[in-house]
Amino acid sequence: MTEPRIPHPRPEQPSTGADTSLNHAVADLVRKFGDSFSTETIREVLRESYDMLAVTARVHAFLPLLATRFTTERLAAIAKNRGAIVPTTPEVLFVCVHNAGRSQMAAALLHHHAAGRITVRSAGSAPADTINPAVHAAMAELGIDLSTAFPKPLTDEVVQAADVVITMGCGDACPVYPG
Repeated sequence: MTEPRIPHPRPEQPSTGADTSLNHAVADLVRKFGDSFSTETIREVLRESYDMLAVTARVHAFLPLLATRFTTERLAAIAKNRGAIVPTTPEVLFVCVHNAGRSQMAAALLHHHAAGRITVRSAGSAPADTINPAVHAAMAELGIDLSTAFPKPLTDEVVQAADVVITMGCGDACPVYPG
């Protein structure tokens, strides 16, 4: 099986603790996606997700958790693109350069107001290491919690799985797909 791949630098190897967490994550992801992907493919996508997030991470303690969540989004997108998962809701992707401000706010607002009727994702063409603290504060004023949100890199499979892609100032860095 060949999944879409995005070239990225390979950062340092995960620590032993991170390796243990990633191995547990593989087992959890196999339970969720084992009908659609081999264990090795899941392991590869998880490792690639970890590597992509590690490029901008200042603190690596939560990388296994964030990589697992990012991998879940990516595997769901790949499965949708292959027809292995039939979506029950339309999917909207918000993209900005750093995925630390505009796209996070837009995604959170749509997620909040759609109340489960739309699958919402966000990504950045050059993601930052954290969400802007002013964004957290502004959303908190509206009663929207962004504590589990994090900047994610833009990947082909997530773009292709989206029914609507809304770009917010990422210019030429955003890929163009026919259709």
